[in-house]
Formats: sequence, structure tokens, C-alpha cells
Amino acid sequence: MRILVINPNSTEAVTRGIDQAVEPLRMAGGPAIDCVTLKEGPPGIETQQHVDGVVSPLLKLVREKEGEYAAFVIACYSDPGLHSVREATKKPVLGISECGILTALTLGHRFGVIAILQKSIPRHLRYVGALGVTERFAGELPVDIPVVELSNEKKTFGRMVEVGKALREKHGADVVVMGCAGMARYRKPLQDEIGLPVVEPTQAAVAMAIGRVRLNWAGS
Repeated sequence: MRILVINPNSTEAVTRGIDQAVEPLRMAGGPAIDCVTLKEGPPGIETQQHVDGVVSPLLKLVREKEGEYAAFVIACYSDPGLHSVREATKKPVLGISECGILTALTLGHRFGVIAILQKSIPRHLRYVGALGVTERFAGELPVDIPVVELSNEKKTFGRMVEVGKALREKHGADVVVMGCAGMARYRKPLQDEIGLPVVEPTQAAVAMAIGRVRLNWAGS
């Protein structure tokens, strides 16, 4: 049994961070977890046009790999192509935004989200509304660092701590979701620094995918 985690942007450093983040979920007896980069994707998925533009290559990749994998994870916080991919395969397909938010709801009453950019927030807010969880949503604030610069650890982590504390102190969040797969490496130190549970959404989605595969639950 194998699970394929797809980074829909073309930045290999993000894929390496995702691969590191899911390492604790690799276990004897599987399922194995493979992480790949969608080479057709933009360097970072930062606009609705980026989201829409990766749907077709995502569908192509999943169709090509369907026979090799028991489940798929779309590792972008906008969940690009999630419902289209679910239509294209009977295998479980998990989106990290949906899974990250649902996991956060089990860890606290009000969740906050750390976004990469201010312009990402309206897109995310539409999704929160579509999921029907607005009453449990504390707020979302940006670090204002593009995806390709998230590997600058000192700059990125400092801003994430500032934003995480603001979500806690000013918005009343008691659990925080990291709103970009490129933030994966910072989950544990951020949780230690702000004193709240921090959800890394790719970990959340892969954990759900493992359950789906091992329990043999049907796809969506």
C-alpha cells in the first residue's frame, strides 16, 4: 500500500519540507508515503489563477498513478482540484486545508490560520465558509513572505511566531493551522514558542489517508 502526496507547486524545497514533515507517519507495515512535485505548477500557489491552473495537470498525474497508489493527498492549502480529482478516481483523495481545519476542530474551540500573503486570505475565507465552520474560526493573518522565500528560516519563523501570538492574544485562537505546506518544517518549534497546538495540514491529511487506507474506507 502506498500514499502519494502531491506538492502542486514546482518548488522542490517545499516538497523536501513536506517529505520531512510526514516522516513520523512512516511506519513498519506501511502504507508507504511518497512525495512528488508537480513540475507544471507555478513556484508558489498564491492566487486563484494559480489554483485553477494546476487542476488539469493534477488530474493527469492522478490518472497516471491511480494503479500504483491507494490514496492521494493534495499538499496545497487551497486544496486545488480536490473535487475534480475525487471525481476522477475511486481512491481516497485528501486536501490539506480541509483536513487541517477538521483536525484543528478536535484540538480547540476556535482555530486561527497563518497565511503566507494577505491576498491568500479571501480565498481561504471562501473555503472556511464553504466548510460551514465560520463560527469556530478566530481569524487569519499573513506572514507576508512568498512561498519561494519560506526556506529563509530566521525570517519566516520570526514572522510566524509574531502572527501566532497575535492570533492567540488578539483573536482568541486556541489552536493554529499553518496555511501553507511550505511552512511544514516550523510546526514543532512554533507550537513550543506560542504555547498552543499547531496543526501542520499535510501531516493531518496524511494521517487521515493512512486511516482510510488501513480501514479500507471507500473514496469520496
